[in-house]
Amino acid sequence: MAIVVVLEMPGMTQAQYEQSADKVAGRPGPVRSPADWPVAGLISHTSAPMDGGWLVVDVWESEEAFREFGKTLLPILQELGLHDVQPRTYPVFNVVTR
Repeated sequence: MAIVVVLEMPGMTQAQYEQSADKVAGRPGPVRSPADWPVAGLISHTSAPMDGGWLVVDVWESEEAFREFGKTLLPILQELGLHDVQPRTYPVFNVVTR
């Protein structure tokens, strides 16, 4: 079952987000496609500034796919000084894309 993952990261800057995206993709530059992720299963990724930090909302094909990605993501976030990121997950009811 597909899930929505919400990551609210107080204190994260745009520069840190860009660094994390470089590390996730394994190359410099913006993430442009689900193929840029190190594991399969990403349906969509959205990021935005929020008051005092950064917000990421992903849709994943399954919780298992997101957990596998977490093995890559969490060490990157910790390396950037973000130690208490707690993803919230929700079951997907509907996904609409262009």
